[in-house]
Amino acid sequence: MRNMAEADRRFFVYGTLLEGEKDHALIEGRMRLGARTTEPAFHLVDLGPWAALVVGGSTSVAGELYLVDQRTLVEIDVVRQVPVLFKRARIRLSDGSEAESYVMEPDQVRGRRRLRHGDWRKRFTGHVSPFDSPFARWARSRSSW
Repeated sequence: MRNMAEADRRFFVYGTLLEGEKDHALIEGRMRLGARTTEPAFHLVDLGPWAALVVGGSTSVAGELYLVDQRTLVEIDVVRQVPVLFKRARIRLSDGSEAESYVMEPDQVRGRRRLRHGDWRKRFTGHVSPFDSPFARWARSRSSW
């Protein structure tokens, strides 16, 4: 029997650790508890190669919940440059439960694009086409061609 120090922890992922994303191999094979969302208290920020979860927003961020052991968390910490780049912190999920996840400070993401829809997988679909904007629809309705 394992002691408490070796117990699996609930770990929420929201960016490149998601299933099908480039860093998923770091948690592949760990028990997936399913899709989850955070409480609406965060910003999801696009950093280019990574996403960042930032406390203090009003977005509910989509992700996946896993059970992972301490060794796996330490391995991921090294890749995520904890505590220099990211911090591992307890966050609240939309169902009221808690999990650990990686967060950044607001100052670290200043000037970066916030994903208001809260879903890393939709980061390239969050833009409104200029041909489907409210103005474009109005203009087409007024046109006689």
